[in-house]
Amino acid sequence: MPATKLAPAVPDEALPELLELIEGADSVELKLTVAEAEQRSAIDALELDPLDAQIRQVYFFDTPDLALDRAGLVVRARRVQRKDDDSVVKLRPVVPAELPKRIRRAETFGIEVDAMPGGFVCSGSFKGVVAPERIRDAVAGRRPVHKLFSKQQRAFFAEHAPDGLGLDDLAVLGPIFVLKLKFASGELGRKVTVEMWLYPDESRILEISTKCAPADAFRVAAEARAYLTQRGIDLSGDQSTKTRRALEYFTSRRDGGRRRRSTRPRAASPS
Repeated sequence: MPATKLAPAVPDEALPELLELIEGADSVELKLTVAEAEQRSAIDALELDPLDAQIRQVYFFDTPDLALDRAGLVVRARRVQRKDDDSVVKLRPVVPAELPKRIRRAETFGIEVDAMPGGFVCSGSFKGVVAPERIRDAVAGRRPVHKLFSKQQRAFFAEHAPDGLGLDDLAVLGPIFVLKLKFASGELGRKVTVEMWLYPDESRILEISTKCAPADAFRVAAEARAYLTQRGIDLSGDQSTKTRRALEYFTSRRDGGRRRRSTRPRAASPS
């Protein structure tokens, strides 16, 4: 793979699949993760001020053996500084043409192709806004997890989750602290997002991304590649995904993730 490649190096036989997915998507997000040894220089090259970053706190929900992950589901809740908290139920991979029309037409549902050097994936997500303090209450066991999700999100979860597994059965995997900074690049002519994910084991993922309309994906990929290359940012490093790192970290602990205190009343002890 060439060192200056930002868009995935797609084998000829996979190109029709990628084109089909992009055509059916609502958006395309081009992503690059920067090796830890190169992160400080990348931040300097982009002239970023960490004090401009927005603080986020991200929680995932899954079983200790990652049953949802094996089913292609990602369940997440996120606390956001100076903005509304949010939640998402995501399924990946998906093929846009195979999704039911009732799902495709839902206002809070979106399809996005994520592309990074070496690969791509298409996902479908139901997103929702969460009232203040509800996420904190849920992860502390003072509120059922299902209350963080809308009726549509819960129905989507039930349709794709393993049989017998409910949202309130899931373990809390988190939190991950995230610094997010978005800026408008005059040279690139579009907004660029930089996220630093800080994991409890002191490892970090720095991700640079930009979103675009499906029709513009290949043009924007070429422009972004040139933009980053001109700043000396290495585009050839191994790519890591933020969610995968989080799931692997928290489920590798002995208890498989922090368990919630039950919101159900305890049965009286026999006298």
